[in-house]
Amino acid sequence: MLPLLGLVLPGPAQPAPATQRHTFTRSAHLMGSTFTFTVVAADDSTGQRALRAGLGEVRRIDRLMSFWDSTSEVVRINRLAGVRPVAISAETFDLISRTLRLSQLSDGAFDITFASADKLYKFDHQAHPSLPDSASVRASVRRIGWQKMKLDAAQHTVFLPEKGMRINLAGILQGYGIRRAKQVLDGLGIRGGLLNGSGDIYCWGRQADGSLWRVAIGDPDHPHSVAAWIDVTDVAVVTAGNYEQYFTVGGQVYGHIINPHTGYPSVGLRSVTIVCADVELADGLDEVVFVKGPSAGLAFINGLKGVDCTLITDDNRMLASRGMKLNYYHGAAAPHP
Repeated sequence: MLPLLGLVLPGPAQPAPATQRHTFTRSAHLMGSTFTFTVVAADDSTGQRALRAGLGEVRRIDRLMSFWDSTSEVVRINRLAGVRPVAISAETFDLISRTLRLSQLSDGAFDITFASADKLYKFDHQAHPSLPDSASVRASVRRIGWQKMKLDAAQHTVFLPEKGMRINLAGILQGYGIRRAKQVLDGLGIRGGLLNGSGDIYCWGRQADGSLWRVAIGDPDHPHSVAAWIDVTDVAVVTAGNYEQYFTVGGQVYGHIINPHTGYPSVGLRSVTIVCADVELADGLDEVVFVKGPSAGLAFINGLKGVDCTLITDDNRMLASRGMKLNYYHGAAAPHP
């Protein structure tokens, strides 16, 4: 069971707001994914202007920090690995600095230098005869290591000291983009909305009818079914899963989230859903839990304040952190704490 990428279900009936408000939605292909933004506004002009501005902010960040755009600051850092430090904007420098704090907090389970590994895997939904040999995997990860990065806060420079080192902010960039888009919408006076970047969700305020935002919880084996839900506002609900980019070996599914310590795809979990106030942090934490695995990942989340999660294991057990509260449809099994 996992959130169906921000599906908004009708909430319980509420008294009509004193001022009539309406819901406006727009989608765009950004950061290699579909972003769907919904805002509540008094009129079409206000709503559409807000949607353009919010999605435009994500587009700006994508150009600034993309792993694939040849003009981005991340690409410049990677291109000059082993050569010299690269001066970048304060915005990119600050985000990279925050990822290193998350790396430290998670004992390296989150590591943007994972991109330094050689590309050994093809996540093509196909059955492969075997995993790469262990020597190849060990060699592929020899340049990984967030501790190797050299940051100069005074000059806003980043230096990757070894040739072939690379960073990729993909594990946190969608969450950051949504956080920045929310700030833009705040500046435009938007008091309610749900921003969804391919499963990275932030919602605030109320729906047009005054109800909370209801995020559906589904079953990975039946993607269009709904087994449970949460009614939320002013919170992020972020999901990562191994069901979109994967391959199999001997019936075992291997998803695209690589364990930076071993170089092998993380196993043990089918999906991870994080609920907390900070969508950028939640975006990084789902990857941390995937790498740590069910037991250690759940213990890690239980040790954090203001963060909850629900997990689906490879053998279809549903686990939840101590503070996670879900509503279940008839017949759905509650998770184990």
